[in-house]
This record gives sequence, structure tokens and C-alpha cells, in this order.
Amino acid sequence: MTSIIGAALPYKSPEKAIASSSYSAENDSSPVDAVIFAGTSLVLGTACRYLFNGTRVPYTVVLLVIGIFLGSLEYGTKHNLGKLGHGIRIWNGINPDLLLAVFLPVLLFESSFSMDVHQIKRCMGQMVLLAGPGVLISTFYLGALIKLTFPYNWDWKTSLLLGGLLGATDPVAVVALLKELGASKKMTTLIDGESLMNDGVSVVVFQLFFKMVMGHNSDWGSIIKFLVQNSFGAVGIGLAFGIASVFWLKFIFNDTVAQITVTLSASYFAYYTAQEWAGVSGILTVMILGMFFAAFARTAFKGDSHQSLHHFWEMAAYIANTLVFILSGVIIAESVLSGQTISYKGNSWSFLFLLYLYVQLSRCVVVGVLYPLLCRSGYGLDWKESIILTWSGLRGAVSLSLALSVKQSSGNSYLSSDTGTRFLFLTGGIVFLTLVVNGSTTQLLLHLLRMETLTATKKRILEYTKFEMMKTALKAFENLGDDEELGSADWPTVIRHISSLKDLEGRQVNPHDGYEAGSLDPTNIMDIRIRFLNGVQAAYWEMLDDGRITQCTANVLMQSVDEALDLVSTSSLSDWRGLEPRVHFPNYYKFLQSKIIPHKLVTHLIVERLESACYISSAFLRAHRIARQQLHIFLGNSNIASTVINESEVEGEEAKQFLEDVRDSFPQVLSVLKTRQVTHYVLNHLNGYIKNLEKVGLLEGKEVSHLHDVVQSDLKKLLRHPPSLKLPNVDDLITSNPLLKDRSSFRSLAIGETDA
Repeated sequence: MTSIIGAALPYKSPEKAIASSSYSAENDSSPVDAVIFAGTSLVLGTACRYLFNGTRVPYTVVLLVIGIFLGSLEYGTKHNLGKLGHGIRIWNGINPDLLLAVFLPVLLFESSFSMDVHQIKRCMGQMVLLAGPGVLISTFYLGALIKLTFPYNWDWKTSLLLGGLLGATDPVAVVALLKELGASKKMTTLIDGESLMNDGVSVVVFQLFFKMVMGHNSDWGSIIKFLVQNSFGAVGIGLAFGIASVFWLKFIFNDTVAQITVTLSASYFAYYTAQEWAGVSGILTVMILGMFFAAFARTAFKGDSHQSLHHFWEMAAYIANTLVFILSGVIIAESVLSGQTISYKGNSWSFLFLLYLYVQLSRCVVVGVLYPLLCRSGYGLDWKESIILTWSGLRGAVSLSLALSVKQSSGNSYLSSDTGTRFLFLTGGIVFLTLVVNGSTTQLLLHLLRMETLTATKKRILEYTKFEMMKTALKAFENLGDDEELGSADWPTVIRHISSLKDLEGRQVNPHDGYEAGSLDPTNIMDIRIRFLNGVQAAYWEMLDDGRITQCTANVLMQSVDEALDLVSTSSLSDWRGLEPRVHFPNYYKFLQSKIIPHKLVTHLIVERLESACYISSAFLRAHRIARQQLHIFLGNSNIASTVINESEVEGEEAKQFLEDVRDSFPQVLSVLKTRQVTHYVLNHLNGYIKNLEKVGLLEGKEVSHLHDVVQSDLKKLLRHPPSLKLPNVDDLITSNPLLKDRSSFRSLAIGETDA
């Protein structure tokens, strides 16, 4: 990294440059050959994704093995891979700074943007513990063991440099496996979030020791200044780019390509600004940027735009992971086959396996020392989860890139070439061992700990759903089984070709029948509450797409559901609790009787507050009504469904009362809100009608474009200049509404001040 040593690193070391140039001249290689390697990697990655889908072998492990195989063929068989070999050597000679700058922004932004903000808030204390004190403990523990047991005569700075380098975790395979197996969301969030913060902190620690090894000043004042500058500088730059990007997105209306481009360019510019211009951690900067987007810009992408954004970043992360892990395998193979100075009396492999043992021990020490605090932070941590957390300390592309930086900067009085080569060999070996051993055995560990088994409630829901699938299949067969042209279809033959419908014979039973109202299993109720709240949140997303609620309102509503999900095991449905402070008549209503306050200010303070509260209340009631209907359809009149439905109805009483009070006091507010909703819905309906005409071939491109632009223009006007409410004069308002004549009666309208 350029920020490590204060100047740009060479593109290649002199030895590699000479060898590469002579090789190119001799074999007529071309820079375009690099494309062959990228294309081949993506083809191989796609094939492996298909072949190993659903197996116990993590995808990234397969990619690493492929990279090692390709690197072994190229570097161990006298250049027998032709053009592909040229491409391998070109990629292997890439400056590690460039490698990080190309791939890390994509991987970091995708991971942080896809995380649940509420989960991050709850797990933040645990993440900080693991990524702060945890990294320091790991660095000094590994550094001490390396210094005391390895025979390389490294000083303490060099030993701690390798310890900091190996502190950067990369649990991509484990997180993907946990999600696939349906592990708890808090577990995947903790591991994924810790890895993001861990990478940032580890790079800062690595940079610190690298500067010390290269002869820079290492007094305590400069160390503290370096750490503070890197940490707080990264946070500041990430927030600055996040605020600027969200502000920019407000001026982009229904342009998916432009919206995605903003997120992509912001991630790269933020990384470059932090890493190259400000000299702070680019990893921490992009992580903060992604979390800021997740918190404040997720609802800016609606409908198709939201799906397109998700698919784009998922594809970008997939491409980056494929290239990074195959290239990592190539680098590992090259470090083993081409390095002539890694051996020490023939025991280099023994030291590699010893270092792997040290890495696992350091992870155990980190989790063990911090376990009492981890249990008391966030969602807590039990002993089973602590074992998975310990085993998930994989190393990956970040550690390899840092090792490449060390190797390319070696060959001087501060750092010998032998040391640089050993760093790359040991780091590559640790990456391989942690991915292959830890990554491949995680599922077995989950099985032994019984963390992959479905609960009894989930099993009953699954069995019930299977029977409902049969009913749905029969209904579809009735609709399509006969037609005028081809006649009838054979149902037994249809069944034989639909494997998901096999073995569904038997008696259909509601999974929650048989429970008496007084003896309902709390675990079952908790499970249904979670499903109900997920349905409520899905309804909010649908209302956002339909224009029934604004982005700000959607953020508030979804946050209330997230907070309620944390309490489903200890209390009844409580998502209204998070909304209640925002839904009441303002306490300063009594000043309406004063003519001192300007009329426009009254409108701003009162009407806009009421509009927001009405949006929240109406959306809450509608979402709960939809979720109740879906739950009733799915579970019928079972006791457990009735219990959750009753809790939902009780939750909505205050929202209904507030809307009735507004209707009595300010009916104009509800009328304006309904007008906005209807206008937005009609325009969306027209937009869908135009798309359908294009789909069936009745409209052509130019006609569709013209009509679409007209509708989009109206939608943009509605968004930026919605129908406004003109508040009546205060005297007229008080005269026409007897409720406002008496201050005590007026204050009784404030829900926050009533017994309700």
C-alpha cells in the first residue's frame, strides 16, 4: 500500500520485471492475455457454482483449489498453459495495491450494504470488542509465539508485522454456509460485521508495524496519532461520502442505472480518497459508507430499482470473489513452487502447520478472553455460538494482498528478500488451510452442535406447508388441465414429474391444532409472532412501492418492526411502541390561540407533523390488517393464530383513535394524504398499463418511451410538489371546532397525555 511507506510501490519487483519481460519476448505474450485468465476464471467459477451447489463444500474453497491447480500447472510445468499461462503471470504480477483497489470496494460495500442495520446496532458492541481488543490480542499473541518459536531470527517488529497481517479475517465461506443452513440472523450478522471491522483494524495495525519495520518513527505519540488519524479519519470520510451520495440520489427519479452508478462510484471514490489522498483506512471508509447506505438510502430504491440494485451488487461480489480466490490460489502455488528461499533445514512445511495451530489458538484466546463481555453485549453469546465464532476465523484475500505488499517492498536493509518470500509462503499456506479445513468442516460442526436442526415449530409449519402445496397444485391443474386445443392432461403423470409433491399422502392437520388457549407453547407463539411481523414489514415495502408512504415514513415503520422482533420472546406484539412517540398531537398546540405566531410557521409545525403521524398510523393499520388476513388464511382459526391476531388488534387501537381525533379536528389533513396516495397509485397503474401494452406488442419503442416520459414527469412533480394543505385561520378553526375552545379538551387529544 502506498500509504504504508509514504511512496508508490513499484509495479513489480526488479527480479520479477526482468523475468517477466524476457518471458514475454520469448513467448510473444500480450497484455490482452489477462482477459483470457479473467474469462476462464469466470467460466470455471460458474461451473463450480453449479456443480457444488447444495453440497458441503464451500464455493470459495473450490475456487482456491482451482487457482492452486492452475498456478501449479503454469509454474511447475515450464509454461505449458500458453496464452492462459501468460494471463496468469500478468495477474500474478499485479501490484497488490491495485488488487485491493479494484476488488475490495465491491466486496466491502456489498457486504456492509446488505447487512441489517438494526442487527448491526445491537451487535455493534460485540463487533467492536472482536475487531478492537480482539485484533490487538491476536496480533501480540501470534507475534510473541512467532518470535519465541520460529528460527528465522526476526526481531519483535517483524514478528508482530506477521501477527497483524494474519489478523485480517475473511469468513465469506462460513457466512454463506450459515445463511444456507438457516442459522440465526444474529450469528451471521456478528461474524460478517466482525470480519468487516476486523479487516479495517487489522490493516491499520499492519500499516503501523510496517512503518516501524521500514525505519519510521515509533514513539508512543506518533503511534497514537497514527491510530486515531486512521480510525476517525476513515469514519469521517465514509460519512461524508454517504451524506453526499444520499443527497445526490434525491435528485435521481426512477433511473435505476444512474442510482446503481452512484453507489458504485461512491464506493470507489471513497476508497481512493481515504487510502491514497488522506492516508487513512480505505477498508473502514467503505464499510462505513455501506452501512450509511443501508441505514438511510435503502428505501430510496423501490420496486424494480431495489431488485436491480440487489442483483447488481450480488453479481459484482460474485465476480470479485471468483477472481480473487482463483488468483489467491495462483499466488499460493507460485509462492511454493517459485520460492527458493522458504526452506529452513527442510522444515518450512512443519512451521506452516505450526503457524496454523497458533492461528487457531489465538482465535480461541480472543474469544475466551472476551467471552464474559460478549455474553453481556448485544444479543449475548452462548457457548455453541462461541465455538462457531472461534472456528470462523478464516483468512483470505486481504491477508494475501498485504503479504504481497511485504514481498514487493522487501530486498533492502530493513526487510530482506528471504523474509518477504517467507511472509508470502506462510500467509498463502494459512489462507489455504483455514479455507479448506475450517470452511469445509463448519457444516459438520453445526451438525455436532445441533445448530442446523429445525425446531419443532418450524417442522410443523414445513409439514403443513407441504400439504398446502398439494392443494395449490390441484387448483393449478384444474385451471390448466383441460384446454380447447390439446384436451386433458394426466394427473398421475404430472405428479411423477414434480418431486416436491411426492410423499405428501396422508391426513392434513393444522400444525397448531390441539393447543389449548391456556397452555400455548411460548416457543410456538414466538415463531408465529416473528412470521407475523415479517409479513407486516413486507406490507410496508409494498406500500412504499405503491406510493402510500414516503421513504422517511418507511424507515420509521421498518425500524419499529426490527425493534419488536427483538421482544417477541418476552412480550406480545409491540411494534406500536416504537411508533407511539411520533404519533400524537404536538404539545405546543395550545399556542394556536395566539396570533403572534406566523400562519406559515403554524402550518409547518403542526400540519407537517400531523401528516407524518397520519401516514404512520394508516400504514400501521393497513399492514397489520394484511398480515392478519394472511395469517388467518395460512393457519385458519387455530388458537395460536387467534392469539397473535388478537395481539395485533389490541396494538391498533391507539392508531385508530389518533386518526379519529385528526378526522374530528383536521379532516383536511386526511383528505390531502388520501389525494396524494390515490394520485400516486393512479400514475403507477398507468405506468403498468403502458408496460403491458408493450409486452403484448400493441405499442412500439418510441410510443412507449413518449408515454412513459409523460407519466414519469407527473410522478416527479407529485414527489417534489405534492398537493399541500392550507390551514384555516386560527379564529375560524377554533370557532368551527368546539374541541379547540377549551385547552384542557384540546390537550386531551394528545395521545401521549391520555390514559390510552
